[in-house]
Amino acid sequence: MIDYEKYAPLLEQVEKPGRYVGSEYGSEIPDPEKADLRVCFCFPDTYEIGMSNLGIKILSGCLNNTGYVSCERCYMPWPDMRDQLIKHNMPLYALESGDALSEFDAVAFTLQYELCYTNVVAMLGLGNIKLLSKDRSDSDPIIIAGGPCAYNPEPIADFIDIFSIGEGEDALVELASLLRECKKNGVSREETLYRASQLKGFYVPSLYDVEYNDDGTIRSFVPNRENVPATVQKRIIENLDEVYFPCKCSVPFLETVHDRVMLEVFRGCIRGCRFCQAGMIYRPYREKSPEVLNENAKTAIAHSGYSEISLTSLSISDYTRLRELIDGMLPWTNAKNVNLSLPSMRIDNFYEELLEKVSSVRKSGLTFAPEAGTQRLRDVINKNITEEEILTACEKAFDGGRSSLKLYFMNGLPTETDDDIKGIAALGQSIVDKYYSKKRFGGGRGVNVTVSVSCFVPKPFTPFQWEAQDSIEELERKQQLLKGEIKTKKISYKYHDARVSRIEAVFARGDRKLGRALLEAYNRNMMLDGWDEYFSYDKWISVFEDCGIDPAFYANREFGLDEILPWDFIDIGVTKKFMKREYEKSRQAVTTPDCRTKCSGCGASALCNGKCVCDGGESNA
Repeated sequence: MIDYEKYAPLLEQVEKPGRYVGSEYGSEIPDPEKADLRVCFCFPDTYEIGMSNLGIKILSGCLNNTGYVSCERCYMPWPDMRDQLIKHNMPLYALESGDALSEFDAVAFTLQYELCYTNVVAMLGLGNIKLLSKDRSDSDPIIIAGGPCAYNPEPIADFIDIFSIGEGEDALVELASLLRECKKNGVSREETLYRASQLKGFYVPSLYDVEYNDDGTIRSFVPNRENVPATVQKRIIENLDEVYFPCKCSVPFLETVHDRVMLEVFRGCIRGCRFCQAGMIYRPYREKSPEVLNENAKTAIAHSGYSEISLTSLSISDYTRLRELIDGMLPWTNAKNVNLSLPSMRIDNFYEELLEKVSSVRKSGLTFAPEAGTQRLRDVINKNITEEEILTACEKAFDGGRSSLKLYFMNGLPTETDDDIKGIAALGQSIVDKYYSKKRFGGGRGVNVTVSVSCFVPKPFTPFQWEAQDSIEELERKQQLLKGEIKTKKISYKYHDARVSRIEAVFARGDRKLGRALLEAYNRNMMLDGWDEYFSYDKWISVFEDCGIDPAFYANREFGLDEILPWDFIDIGVTKKFMKREYEKSRQAVTTPDCRTKCSGCGASALCNGKCVCDGGESNA
């Protein structure tokens, strides 16, 4: 437990001291004094966001369950707390013990979003840890990072000692065992990192050398020490019923982004949307059984006191036993007045009966993601839904008493034209018209359709990883074009800042040369880039100019199909051959069926011993 008297002078000066005090209900950890290995798991964003992250709860629990690891938590402080730490010459600390990050054996980060990279560097600095991996000695913590952004670790490689690639429940425990053994036997830092590189799913940047061509592209990426693997293969959990789930975790003091029980139903995706990184890196598709999910939910609700359960996965309606799961949960959730939430419903798999069932406690808004306004462009991105299916799903929602829908789209998609942008407005209008096509009982409020449009960001390990992002000027022109096409107040239009999306694209497809830009950003006190009030596009452009980096090289350039990509040394199971095939099909607006309809030979089934878990058949990968 932190020393409240020690930190009182700081906490009295900040807006939300509840972010920094720890001791929440359920936050018990193994005694740090008796642990063989001390780990601090850091979330590089604020407490309210970090406490909503299911992954960090799972991985912290796995480590604490070993019996020899004591794993604590730390979150990115808001500037008011950062200033107080600097003013009082005190380091950033873990919430459970109050010890500085530098006092731990290992410090782990989850990388959920590229614009959190500056927060990682800032937390290292505030925690009294040397920023660059090359400058650390045997007495410094081992810095670990994982999460979706670790699938292209290169932009932040200079700051991280070990990257965990893939699912971490088994992998991090295996790494912790290695670190424990190395600590016990006095193994040097250099040798510890080498041994970590021998474990499946771990990437040690210092053991690889990169050379560049004159045009800035990568000439070679090779290990610099014998027996270091040239390719790092991601780790997965095959049997989700046997994996750890945090039924008893700390209940936050403050209202968080997701103030509810998050129940992970399955991992992976059968769909193959060509823009979607998650749909590729989390393959193959694996389900949890309704029986295990039901028991997890009961325990989590009993422990936390939450009144809502969110069934989470990339597309919840793809779960083959969804009806069975809901039928098993509703008797006790209704009795306890616990709401069931079904986010990420897919329009072409929309269950009117399920909608009615889960509405028995509380009706909430529905969210769909058509992504594009015309059928041609939906075929390009392999969305595999028709306008008729969209309108039918919306009509079912209206018939079920819903009058509020949110639709997600993107602009700047490959091959997009102005007609595709206008199609978003036309589709929104068609949905409004569908509502008013017959008398509805909406209490006089009428219908509200929210059209939320993000900017396309080419991501690693997608068929669109080679595509260029539109310029800021073009993205903003398209945003205004759509705004002018919306003719009714029944449609609420929201869109993302194109400047933020451009910086995101730079770091999504970046290489190691971006490390010096992150270091320079740290020196200029840049952080919290995911927050509008702290993001500065002009500051980033200034940093890039001063570091001799052209952001257009990463964001606005069409990558060559045969060039070495910064992330090519990582094997996610889905082959590059498949990615190229999907890229070519996108140029012809040819769709690929979902995995249950027909195996497309992506290669991911090899991670599950060649068995196609989507349909139970053999893969032709």
